[in-house]
This record gives sequence, C-alpha cells and structure tokens, in this order.
Amino acid sequence: MTTTAEPVARVPFRVAVLALGTFAVGTDAFVVAGVLPEISTDLGIGIAQAGQLVTVFAIAYAVLSPILATLTGTWPRRQVLLTALAVFVLGNVATALAPTYAAVLATRVIAAAGAAMVTPISGAAAAALAPESQRARAISLVTLGLTTSTALGVPLGTLLGSVTTWRGTMWFVAALGAAAGLGIAVLLPTIPAPPPAGLRERLAPLRNAKIVLVLLTTVALFVGIYIVNTYISVIVEPATGGSGALLAVLLFLSGTAGTIGNLVSGGWTDKFGARRVIAVAMVVALANFLLLPFFASTLIGAGIAVVVFGLTAWSVTVPQQHRLIEAAPAATSFVISLNASSTYLAVSLSGALGAAVLELSPTSLPFAAAVFIALGLAASELAQQIGARS
Repeated sequence: MTTTAEPVARVPFRVAVLALGTFAVGTDAFVVAGVLPEISTDLGIGIAQAGQLVTVFAIAYAVLSPILATLTGTWPRRQVLLTALAVFVLGNVATALAPTYAAVLATRVIAAAGAAMVTPISGAAAAALAPESQRARAISLVTLGLTTSTALGVPLGTLLGSVTTWRGTMWFVAALGAAAGLGIAVLLPTIPAPPPAGLRERLAPLRNAKIVLVLLTTVALFVGIYIVNTYISVIVEPATGGSGALLAVLLFLSGTAGTIGNLVSGGWTDKFGARRVIAVAMVVALANFLLLPFFASTLIGAGIAVVVFGLTAWSVTVPQQHRLIEAAPAATSFVISLNASSTYLAVSLSGALGAAVLELSPTSLPFAAAVFIALGLAASELAQQIGARS
C-alpha cells in the first residue's frame, strides 16, 4: 500500500476509530453465544440449533474475507470501511427483526460479510497510517478492539439480552457499528488503494511458502486457543461449582489480561521481532494448558490459569499480522484478510473438535489444545527458517 504515514502523535487518535469498528465486529461474533437460551426460547429451537448461528457467522466470515478483499482491492480504504460497516449494521438490524430461524441464519451471513471487510482493512489502514517503526503498535490498537470486545462488549451484550431480549443485543451491536462508521466518516483521513492488480497478482501471496506457513500457524494456534476459550466454562467448573457469577469473574480476568497482552505485544513485536514474541507466548501457553486441569481444581488456581491464558492467547494476533505485512507489503489487505479467515476457520474447527474431545472427558480439552499449540509453534519456526533462506 503506498501512502504517507501520519505524524506520530496523531496515529493513536486516528487508529482509535478503527478499533471501535473491530470492537463491534468482535462483539457480534461472540455475543450470540451469551444469549443462546433466549434465542432458543424465542425461535422455538434447541440450544444446539441456536449455536449454529455462531458457526454460520464464522464460516461465512472465513470464506468471504479474502473474496471481498480482492473485489474491493482498488477502492480507497475509507470507502471500503464505510461500505463494510453499512453492510454490518444492515445485517444486525435484519437479525434483530428476523421472524424465523431460517431468516436469522441468512442475516448472520450478511453481518459476517460486513465484518469480513472491517477487520482486515482496519489492520491494513492502521499499518499504512503509522511510521514503520510503530506499525506493530498501530495494529495492536486495532486488534485491541477485538480483545476488549470479549472483556466488555460480550458481557454487556449478554447482560442487555437478559434484561431486554436477544434482539436488544443485536440492536446494541448495530449501534456499535453505526458509531464506528460515523467516526470513520468524520475522523479517518483518505488512504489510497494499492496500485491496480489483476486477480493473479492478488493471489500471488498464496504461492509464497512462508505466507502459507504463517497462515497455517494461525489456524493451528487458534484451534488450540479457541478449544479452551469456547469450553472454558466446562474446564473451570471444578473451581466455580457451576456458579455463573464466579465464571463471569474468571472471564473478566481473562478478557482484561487479553487486552493487556494485546497492547504490550505491539511494542514487543517492534522491539524484539514477531517470531520471538510468538514463540515465548505460545511456549508459556503450552505449559499453561498442560497444567490447566490441575489449576482448575481451585478458584485461585483457575484465576491464575485464565490470566495466563488471556495474556498469552491474545499476544499472537499482532505479530502474526506483522509477519504477513513484512512478507507481502504490496498485498497487505489481502494477506490480513487471509489471516482473519484463518482465525475464523480455527473458531469453526475448534467448536467441532472440542465437542468430540468433550465426549471423552472435560479434562482432555486442555491437552487437545496443547497439541495444536505445539503444531502451531512448529509451523511458525518452519516459516521463520524459510524466510531466512529466501
């Protein structure tokens, strides 16, 4: 992307409006899980059927993100973001008004189409606005929106759903998207599109072995992360005794730690390099997962474990995006969209794989997650070796 970086002092201010957009997207992606009982009752379906709304959103996002990044590749970045947020808001309004389960499923695809453009374009725009020495910090501010959505947006949306209805939660998400669109329209400067390129050129990063391995790293790591994240209530049940209040405290601790991990990972990536940040964070995560069944037997132990989980799990998004931008500087929006697709593919896989492991034993979940973390580490190191030889 060819653009002049913003003055250093103005970068956080400009990027903040991008973070609001990713906050809305992150809330939308995961808040449905918090209102499944309300959706089930209102639509007259089972909890498992209601849960498919999360899966449909994740799969639609994974499929549409690289396609839409290619189709909008020549548009100015601000125009793409405004269009994406308009589609996102429309999809959530339609969800709030949908009368049947089938209609709700369809509207989840519309919302996912908008979300699929917001996250990657926001990351690419942040990288373009910042000086090269602060690029990872700028990306971390954008991904901060995603991590804080789990700590703040999802609990707020869930609480709103319990006070009003699940449809009120969808109106809340739509309002977040509208606020982000207004902020971008007013505050974001013009960021030109990359030079025109054909489909063959845009797909060229997929012929780069390092990029493919970095994307495989994302899939493997986030399958492991989301196996734990999705089934955390089951894993820590020995400590919480099934108490929703205690679980909420643990989730808040994890989300807060994740926000901190995301923030510091940007500075660490700029200072120490992406590969080192990923390696250290995931080695610690691997050890934490192996010990998690033992920590989860007490509330204090579970609290320590979820804090370590939050710190490490959300420390890898920024360095992963940074590696892709370095590997394909002329196709930043496309490769970041592929990384976002890889993350949501991992969300879909983790749900199915976690359910299968859960049939064996809840205590097996962290061990299964640890296997995928190890695979991700191996792919990350292999990508580094290929990059060093190229």
